[in-house]
Amino acid sequence: MELLEGTVRPYAWGSRTHIAELRGDPVPSPHPQAELWFGAHLDDPSALGAGRTLLDALADDPEGSFGAQRAEHWGGRLPFLLKVLAAEEPLSLQTHPSAEQAAAGFAREEATGVPRTASHRNYGDALPKPEILVALGEFHALAGFRDARTTLRLLRALDVPGLSHHTELLAAQPDPDGLRAVFTTWITLPQRAVDGLVPALLDACVTLLKSADGAGEFDREVRTLLDLGERYPGDAGVLAALLLNRVVLAEGECLFQPAGSPHAYLSGLGVELMANSDNVLRAGLTPKHVDVPELLRVLDFRCGPPPVLRPEVEGPRSTFTAPSEYFRLVRLDLDEGEDGEVGLEGPRIVVVLRGEAEVSAGGATTTVPRGRAVWLPAADGPGTARAVGGPALVFAAGDGWTPTG
Repeated sequence: MELLEGTVRPYAWGSRTHIAELRGDPVPSPHPQAELWFGAHLDDPSALGAGRTLLDALADDPEGSFGAQRAEHWGGRLPFLLKVLAAEEPLSLQTHPSAEQAAAGFAREEATGVPRTASHRNYGDALPKPEILVALGEFHALAGFRDARTTLRLLRALDVPGLSHHTELLAAQPDPDGLRAVFTTWITLPQRAVDGLVPALLDACVTLLKSADGAGEFDREVRTLLDLGERYPGDAGVLAALLLNRVVLAEGECLFQPAGSPHAYLSGLGVELMANSDNVLRAGLTPKHVDVPELLRVLDFRCGPPPVLRPEVEGPRSTFTAPSEYFRLVRLDLDEGEDGEVGLEGPRIVVVLRGEAEVSAGGATTTVPRGRAVWLPAADGPGTARAVGGPALVFAAGDGWTPTG
């Protein structure tokens, strides 16, 4: 077991307070701090002591780090990346590929010679990127395609003349195929058409909010459209947001993003755990590259409620098990002096987000302050955390793979 130092990613949409407060740094921070990474990502691996990184530890002792079967299964690559995400402004509207899509896309771009650092590159590796996010307080997002009949009610309430044809198109086929047709039409509109439709949509949002009954069940959706329209004028992603579930997570609730699910985190603080991949396909709300044909190949147009993941709760431990072999997340809500089992096998990262905890594994105990983490290799065996000096909130990340035999 070793102390593990997270790395801060200063994206423009980040917060100047959340991560700085978590780490005990001056508040506000000089620049927005969007993500705090704990893991072995090639771009920004977490630091251990004596000038080593977690990448070094994995390479030096793969069997001790992973266990024999996991070392072979994962090929020496830590399969997950643990983040604290602090969104002050909306992120881009995006989705991630499946394992098959990622492998095929990566091979195709390698074969055609697209540089891996190119801004128009879609696939930085051959891996999928499912992810979960557990809210630390109220967290807002767009996630998954809303039920088509509910979207029809929203479109008819807004009553934008320029969208009437698309509304009737969806009314004739209120299912995933209808959503695909409408989304495809919007995302491929000429810029001149988008420049006319988005302001008309925003005017309709204002009119609806000012009406006698207001926006009713769609109040939050309408206000989100106005916010996105102000931030991203002339972006077809504002139209696409009309089709997505508007989600509000409470403390401890979890959102799962499977392959193909469109999503955009809007605001809040959360713990994000994902496959250790860079593969993102953007649909809008960004100045970055949008590859429409590849996006349409990857998007899953199945519609319904947002993909909320329910944990298994046992005492102070909540275990979030997504349908993915790449990761599993444990949350421990510990009272002062209370112990909790990490309950994961193989390589693990344990981070303390409130209070202070003593983490024990392999016959050793390390005190971990708020905002810091420890690396627990497989060789250390089972791990526990104990709150000291008051209550503590601890998260532990591991993989979701089960060895055979």
